[in-house]
Amino acid sequence: MGQSRRAEGLTMRFELFAEYFPALLAGIPMTLKLAGLSLFIGFFLAVVLAVLRTSGIRPLEAFVRSYVYVFRGTPLLVQIFLIYYGTGQFDFIKESFLWPVLREAYWCAIIALTLNTGAYTSEIIRGGIESVPWGQVEAAKACGMNVWLRFRRVVFPQAIRQALPGYGNEIILMVKSTSLASTVTLLEITGIARKIVSQTYAPLELFIMAGAIYLTIVFVITRAVDMLENRLSPDLMARRHVKNAAERDIASVH
Repeated sequence: MGQSRRAEGLTMRFELFAEYFPALLAGIPMTLKLAGLSLFIGFFLAVVLAVLRTSGIRPLEAFVRSYVYVFRGTPLLVQIFLIYYGTGQFDFIKESFLWPVLREAYWCAIIALTLNTGAYTSEIIRGGIESVPWGQVEAAKACGMNVWLRFRRVVFPQAIRQALPGYGNEIILMVKSTSLASTVTLLEITGIARKIVSQTYAPLELFIMAGAIYLTIVFVITRAVDMLENRLSPDLMARRHVKNAAERDIASVH
């Protein structure tokens, strides 16, 4: 059937949209669970890694650099496969308390996504930490604040404001990356689409619908991040509006 469609030329089967779109919508909860839990755990992991990376303690900085290099330098798909298929090759893992978790595709995907986003997000937060003026840190130190208090009240709030645009992009990338979980049998949006394609031989229609769902999710996330950015950094947004207005005025003159 699939070969005959190719031979005859692909024709859009619009009846499939109404028939299978609800089935694809059923994959949204799994997609959001994968992305949400991975981002939640990965954020706290990233904060710890960023603090260690800027601690000035060379062995810790070297460890974080190596971690980030490995997880940013290898494909996420390979990481998922190594955790899902690789851990089962070791008897000591299969006999340990970790095996009930590592034998489940869902948790293997969560672990891989978490470790991956932790590496990327740690660099985003590190950039935010390093953007905080050193004079403010010195002033907080002169006021008698200890290291933890300085970080909590001075460094971290400003670092998050600076890191938010980059972290918004990371959230979007993670939502799209959940599609790779379908390779280890998870039925999120892409997994359901692939399953239906194997039954209907209609990849065009199914992946158009899947793409539309991802676009909608990304649009909502983008708007939410923009609103949060406006709330946390109103002065930055005001400067951007002034700059955009000035650019429009210059363009109108020309």
